[in-house]
Amino acid sequence: MNQPWLKLAGRRLLPIVQGGMGIGISAHRLAGAVARENGVGTIASIDLRHHHPDLMERTRGSRDKPAIEAANLEALDREIRAARTASEGRGLIAVNVMKAVGSHAALVRQSCESGADAIVMGAGLPLDLPELTASHPRVALIPILSEARGIGLVLRRWMKKGRLPDAIVVEHPAHAGGHLGAASIQDLSEPRFSFSRVLAECRELFAQLGLAWDSIPLILAGGIDSHAKVRHWLGEGAAAVQLGTAFAVTEECDAHPAFKQVLATARPETLREFTSVAGLPARAVLTPWLSRYLSSESRLQRRARPRECLEGFDCLQACGLRDGIARIGQFCIDLKLAQAVRGDVERGLFFRGRGALPFGEAIRPVAELMHYLLTGEKPAGLAPA
Repeated sequence: MNQPWLKLAGRRLLPIVQGGMGIGISAHRLAGAVARENGVGTIASIDLRHHHPDLMERTRGSRDKPAIEAANLEALDREIRAARTASEGRGLIAVNVMKAVGSHAALVRQSCESGADAIVMGAGLPLDLPELTASHPRVALIPILSEARGIGLVLRRWMKKGRLPDAIVVEHPAHAGGHLGAASIQDLSEPRFSFSRVLAECRELFAQLGLAWDSIPLILAGGIDSHAKVRHWLGEGAAAVQLGTAFAVTEECDAHPAFKQVLATARPETLREFTSVAGLPARAVLTPWLSRYLSSESRLQRRARPRECLEGFDCLQACGLRDGIARIGQFCIDLKLAQAVRGDVERGLFFRGRGALPFGEAIRPVAELMHYLLTGEKPAGLAPA
């Protein structure tokens, strides 16, 4: 098979995209390393001050929302610039911005001003992304969606604004980690999310809209954990594939080594689906904290009531804990993810995809992971593909 290429933002890239993982799991080291290999490296934009001691010191214990948001925008600027330096001018640096985050508009603007090549947006329909980036027309726009119906809605809305997505990430909620693109846990395995069905329906959709099939690259995400799967889906019409957990256990991942160990040693039976604070299904490792939380969730939901944001900056537009919404998660996701990136195995929330890891429990460099995904060749000492 000849080397396939992802054509995006005027560049010819390897068809491997590293998914955005927050808080701080995918920051400048990981994104820069992926881009240096001529792939798409992605910085997760939420609460990046945790990687900057001076910004944490400035906002420690603060309930000054503008000051915290300013610190996070400064951190994002630093991370983008550092990633571009680490990339050595290769690949593409994207920034993942969650639509569900209250400051998503400011994060998008800062990403563009700081030199991001692309904005990736999920956790809600990114219908306003063209307006938010209107003054930066060279920045590629990449929505994350899970089914053809949502893709059609975004395409039609954007076409009225004279803009098309530069690519679309199609994420399968039954396999991905983190926040999942389904209405409920019961919907995770719905047939409408299957990659084969989405690709077929998108071919019909593009034809109906008068779009050439190759005009918008489709990037498949979720459960693609081997060279064989990469080769299969590229052969079925995908322009690229996206992986998260496999990159989270690389040497260059920005998280604490203990974080990587939790993900690398997790087994399918230790993963749990649950409702996050934003109301979306989520998938994570059953750590001591998550086990305790799930055992007391019903009681916490019965006692739900509006309260002050624990972290002082109201990160989500709708939060089950802060807003007293009983039917969704009753915990502070910012706090739990921050504990995870620091390697706090007892208290952190460790999102993870369902798939096996390409190198088992081994922590290997980004370059080796990308080489394996494209060729099937594993490093010496590891089992062959």
